[in-house]
Amino acid sequence: MAQVLEFKLPDLGEGLTEAEIVRWLVEVGDVVAIDQPVVEVETAKAMVEVPCPYGGVVTARFGEEGTELPVGAPLITVAVGEQPTSGAEDTGSGGSGNVLVGYGTSEAPARRRRVRQERPLSGAPATAGRAGSAGSPAGRADAAAARGPVSPGQTRAQTGGSVSTVHGRADGTTADGSRTAGGPVPVISPLVRRLARQNGLDLRDLTGSGPDGLILRADVEHALRASGTQGAPAAPQPVDVRHAPSPALASRSSAAAAPGGTRAPLTGETRTPLKGIRGAVADKLARSRREIPDATCWVDADATELMRARAAMNAAGGPKISLLALLARICTAALARFPELNSTVDAEAREVVRFDHVHLGFAAQTDRGLVVPVVRDAQARDAESLTAEFARLTEAGRTGTLTPGELTGGTFTLNNYGVFGVDGSTPIINHPEAAMLGVGRIVPKPWVHEGELAVRQVVQLSLTFDHRVCDGGVAGGFLRYVADCVEQPAVLLRTL
Repeated sequence: MAQVLEFKLPDLGEGLTEAEIVRWLVEVGDVVAIDQPVVEVETAKAMVEVPCPYGGVVTARFGEEGTELPVGAPLITVAVGEQPTSGAEDTGSGGSGNVLVGYGTSEAPARRRRVRQERPLSGAPATAGRAGSAGSPAGRADAAAARGPVSPGQTRAQTGGSVSTVHGRADGTTADGSRTAGGPVPVISPLVRRLARQNGLDLRDLTGSGPDGLILRADVEHALRASGTQGAPAAPQPVDVRHAPSPALASRSSAAAAPGGTRAPLTGETRTPLKGIRGAVADKLARSRREIPDATCWVDADATELMRARAAMNAAGGPKISLLALLARICTAALARFPELNSTVDAEAREVVRFDHVHLGFAAQTDRGLVVPVVRDAQARDAESLTAEFARLTEAGRTGTLTPGELTGGTFTLNNYGVFGVDGSTPIINHPEAAMLGVGRIVPKPWVHEGELAVRQVVQLSLTFDHRVCDGGVAGGFLRYVADCVEQPAVLLRTL
């Protein structure tokens, strides 16, 4: 006999407590293999595919695309096949048992006790003796309210009691051939399930015209036409603008009408929830501004010689060296001379924690928002290795495949905002780090070179630092050393 198992959103690591469903990779009725990815979710760190540890038929999905779920919330239920009875003790998981924290299940669930479905006595209503149970309307409503929003494709039995309870066969029938509320509804193809789900139609309310009550596409289309003629929405009524309230009055009245004093959206407004990566960035920036007493200093530097040195390196053959890699190499050399800026503040212990390694973060703009991938042990890499690692992490950021480990643990950040065509900025420190170096665009400008006015490649460098870890002398010394290396790359030879 098939057993229906519930797969919950697993622990995603790095202290993450929730994730947003981006894309479902399976439909209700699909057959999945063990460890097959079933859903793509986006956390505050990255976008990952979550594999299911069970193999069988998907009987339910929980949450529509765009829904945020907490860790431990149900994702799908799977009807697995008959379990072995010999050999090792059966745990009832029917799956791989892999420990995939961050990408799969963290532990196998305990054996679930099978419960027989109650049958009403002859002549008694179906809900008699079960008031408040998952099978009653009140019980279903209470269970649905406790679980949260219900997707159109979920059935009443899936929103009611425990979805892990087995009520009958895998095809949704009992031994006498009657359909149960626990199993999947027999349909001719997964496309029929999708059509019903997209239109909010409950398949359990239909009577199939196919063999043995099989629901056909024609049955779903007929039900949709019937519901469309009976429940068509009323046409919007025209509004006489001469008697409409003024914008200010409308704003006040909508604010008063909204629960909790929250102003309702007005015409012409677009509201975007701060969630996912965008929400995590907002929280981190707000915390940085709230907790870190930052200060910024900046300097203009002649980058002509640095650009010539890079051109000479690339002309010599081999992998091309990026400008960002050269700037990163300069940063690591400067941090070796001014280690106070490669640190963090432990506010509870009132201590400055200084690091002997440089995990260099760099800001990268993606379609999903700003991310800061981290190059581990940047102080031990040469320009060629840094170039390759920057390229790998940047591509992973664009495709949304950065892992939580690649987005955390930075000790210093390099922000090349010059790619946006701006000269300067006062960046917000990437909490809980102590400093960030900003690099503007490199453009031809008039410059006094060797006592004469000339056109040189000039860049503006800015350093935002936590004033708790050092004073202006250290910050100024760091920035001046970086500028000297930009103007005269040979200065780096002393530390290579």
